[in-house]
Amino acid sequence: MEINDSRQSVDNSSLKKVLVTGASGFIGSFLVEGALERGMNVWAGVRSTSSRKYLKDERIGFAELDFARPDKLKEQLARHKAEHGGWDYIIHCAGVTKCLHKEDFDRGNYEATCHLVEALQALDMTPKLFVYISSLSIFGPIREQDYTPICEQDTPRPNTAYGISKLKSERYLQSLSGFPVVIFRPTGVYGPRERDYFLLAKSIRGHIDFAAGFRRQDITFIYVKDLVQAVYLSIEQEKCGRAYFVSDGQVYSSRAFSDLIQKELGNPWVLRIKCPLFVLKVVSLLAEFSARCLGKTSTLNGDKYKIMKQRNWQCDISPLVNELGYQPRYPLDKGVKEIIAWYKKEGWL
Repeated sequence: MEINDSRQSVDNSSLKKVLVTGASGFIGSFLVEGALERGMNVWAGVRSTSSRKYLKDERIGFAELDFARPDKLKEQLARHKAEHGGWDYIIHCAGVTKCLHKEDFDRGNYEATCHLVEALQALDMTPKLFVYISSLSIFGPIREQDYTPICEQDTPRPNTAYGISKLKSERYLQSLSGFPVVIFRPTGVYGPRERDYFLLAKSIRGHIDFAAGFRRQDITFIYVKDLVQAVYLSIEQEKCGRAYFVSDGQVYSSRAFSDLIQKELGNPWVLRIKCPLFVLKVVSLLAEFSARCLGKTSTLNGDKYKIMKQRNWQCDISPLVNELGYQPRYPLDKGVKEIIAWYKKEGWL
């Protein structure tokens, strides 16, 4: 396990210790920043090959964790415990969203989660709270007749390999007796550093806006900093045994995001294309097949088609508001303004 020796020289022993897995990723890097802002002793869980572009703060400690190999993972955790002790809190954000093969979702999401938890329990390193970042996708296309919010009493019906793997992870965690877990199910997460929504901005800059299907589609969003807020509210209150939906509390039409991007880009002319779902399905499968032949993953694929096809992404965040005091600070217009400014500053646009 590699440790960052350039950490601050002050005594960290009295600070709450938190591990963020998947720390080099989009959401993970913001969770690390959130811990630093709250004065926590933060460790970034990364792979040896992970980029540390957004993990430059000298206060960050690094823990290399191999979730694919349980024996090695246990050795890495045991070494960390011997040298630094355990963690008060663990935010498990590591996972996969794009894979060459469907079974890789299980390996990267479900099996990795099992390996981590089993190692923690075997080493007596169970934290005060284990935060799992799941997804609204575990519920699949439900409530599409009346367009009412998905709620925690609904029965999940995931129709993507990603959603299935996340649901399996949730059920595993919830089956553990006495294990202090809280689960977050964010809707579409956007913000600086994220690349999928960036493709939409890039497309609109190129004068094309693409939409899937002709039937009404209700969409929800969560700005990454609001997701970070929700996670640390649960840690501050050590709230466990719950699963929360996370959004900004608003519902948007399918054009809302692209309209706001167009506005922030100075209102360039845009050709709006609505693609029939059957055409999108064919294109998605062809793109997936071509990418697989090249040994690559494709942004457009069978799972992505099912996500774009889904008509209702509303979710009930009232438990999060009432129980944790969550108050979203980034409605879509504010969030889009911030990401477009960031894209320009970083030279992405």
